[in-house]
Amino acid sequence: MILSMIVAIDQNNGIGKGDDQLAYISADLKRFKALTTGHTILMGRKTFEALPKGALPKRRNVVITRQSGYNAPGADVVNSLDAALALCQNDDKVFVIGGGEIYSTFLPKTDELYLTLIHHAFDEATVFFPKIEPGEWNVEHEEGPFSDEKTQLAYSYQNLRRK
Repeated sequence: MILSMIVAIDQNNGIGKGDDQLAYISADLKRFKALTTGHTILMGRKTFEALPKGALPKRRNVVITRQSGYNAPGADVVNSLDAALALCQNDDKVFVIGGGEIYSTFLPKTDELYLTLIHHAFDEATVFFPKIEPGEWNVEHEEGPFSDEKTQLAYSYQNLRRK
């Protein structure tokens, strides 16, 4: 199994404000869908609850929560990192999609990072991605910068693989 993370981060590693994303960039959402469709996506309970229509289609959804008896329609529910990894051990690729605590927990075991780098610092950010140590990663692919028509935000894509 290849363990990957996909995340949009601002210049200060911000990823969210409260239980919402910092920005909605149309091309980034399309990229997310294209990369994750057909694979397993792994997320925390708050991220699952923030999905507007529940479990994402054409993907296996796995939710990690400490709440016993938690019901996530359309998703498998586990209570730990180890249980999540055991459940996904036969999957070819698993994408960790958030939130902050889940990213921090899984980063040491992650093989790939699919980053959307937003060239802006959001003062209202309250949730952050853990520090990426440059010495641990090779840049495999970079694209951009691009500009989102709706938000006017500049952003780039960067794919990293653990050395």
